[in-house]
Amino acid sequence: MTCDEKTAKNCYQKEAVLRPENNQVINLTTRYTWSGCMVEGDENEEVLSCVGGRSFRSVRERWWYIALSKCGGDGLQLEYEMNLTNGKSFWTKHFSADEFGILETDITFLVIFSLVFLLSCYFAYNLKGRQLFHTTYKMFMTAAGVEVLSLLFHCVYWGLYGRDGVGNGSLKLLGKLLFSVSFLLFLLMLILLGKGFTVTRARISHSGSVKLSIYMTVYTITYVVLFIYESEFFDPGEVLYAYDSPAGYGLMGLQLLAYVWFCYAVLVSLKHYPEKQPFYVPFFTTYTLWFFAVPVMALIANFGIPRWAREKIVNGIQLGIHLYAHIVFLVITRPSAANKNFPYHVRTSQIGILMSSPKAGEGAESFPHHAYGNSSFLGDSQPNFTELFSIQSDPVKTVEEMVARKGQEVPRNSEQKIITTAADLTSILPPPPPPIPPRPTSHASPPLPPRLPSFTEYFSMQGGGGGTFGTKA
Repeated sequence: MTCDEKTAKNCYQKEAVLRPENNQVINLTTRYTWSGCMVEGDENEEVLSCVGGRSFRSVRERWWYIALSKCGGDGLQLEYEMNLTNGKSFWTKHFSADEFGILETDITFLVIFSLVFLLSCYFAYNLKGRQLFHTTYKMFMTAAGVEVLSLLFHCVYWGLYGRDGVGNGSLKLLGKLLFSVSFLLFLLMLILLGKGFTVTRARISHSGSVKLSIYMTVYTITYVVLFIYESEFFDPGEVLYAYDSPAGYGLMGLQLLAYVWFCYAVLVSLKHYPEKQPFYVPFFTTYTLWFFAVPVMALIANFGIPRWAREKIVNGIQLGIHLYAHIVFLVITRPSAANKNFPYHVRTSQIGILMSSPKAGEGAESFPHHAYGNSSFLGDSQPNFTELFSIQSDPVKTVEEMVARKGQEVPRNSEQKIITTAADLTSILPPPPPPIPPRPTSHASPPLPPRLPSFTEYFSMQGGGGGTFGTKA
């Protein structure tokens, strides 16, 4: 029915659409027994008070509309309160058909994301012990933690809503904001890893930082516009999906732009560091699916899912996509010797040395070529302190430490490899003593061997003509 057809009908024609035999009409008068109406008040002011309830069954989900009319009168002045419920169960009573299962889904994903966050904390503890706890992993942990908070606020909101049918709208809005923050953090982390940050380089170039700042600012502003558009123009009765708006389509376009940037960054990183293929190939493949999943899901939701089932289906799919992204990253960055995809090989204690290296120059942000740091996980759980400050680069030609004493034990690491340092000791050690001239031969007694200044003689055996033995204390 078009809008013109609606406005063309008068009050009586609109009432004629209803079928009284199907109990679709309730006359709010005292003459109608089932209305539950009675006159209250005094002679100066009388009001008609109607109290009642109706229940019915439906074989499938439907839209139900309640209209109030008074044809041929001077209008209506009324106060009303209606409580519409679906059954008596807590999980369905105050929820509409499009909201069935949302609370259960959010609770399930809250438990799973909490486990993911706790596992990431355990991995972070191991990475920190080996000086491999880089900024990108901290960003991942932050995104996972914010996701947990978002789900927590959503669960509290839907729990209150299931109790009284009203809930607290501020909790739902806060949950949506945290969900968006988690998404933006994770997206930024993926772009930074694609550009090689903390994997092949220590920092992003100035131009790259400016581009990232502009892009994330535009993305954030678009999200804010989406929230404003949703609160001002969305009709809750139509159960519209958040992406079914101009701002939503703008977010899908920015997502595809981020994927193009992601592809270019990964290709450049692989070109300069081909030894990182075991990490970047599965990284690129798995997150290509993630980049396309969000806009494809939005299009399917807008054009392929019925409106009465859209919210609950989209909620589960959206959380599943986020969980997929977090679990994949958790797997490919797990600190295990068996993990051939482990991305980090430069320790956090080495980055400052690399940045201050006199030979670094413009390439100070690039890491030395090395495959992976997962070899450090072959030993026990203790960090390998002998390798914390070793850098796989050109050997240092000068040293600043002096040799304090002689005869020190040769330092060895846990793999029994000798650690050597190239140094010029000509200016440190004293000149060698002059050679001892030979003594003239004597028939009286055989010559004694010369005493070495650097070793103490505890026992000496001297053989003479008489074959006697002597000891020297």
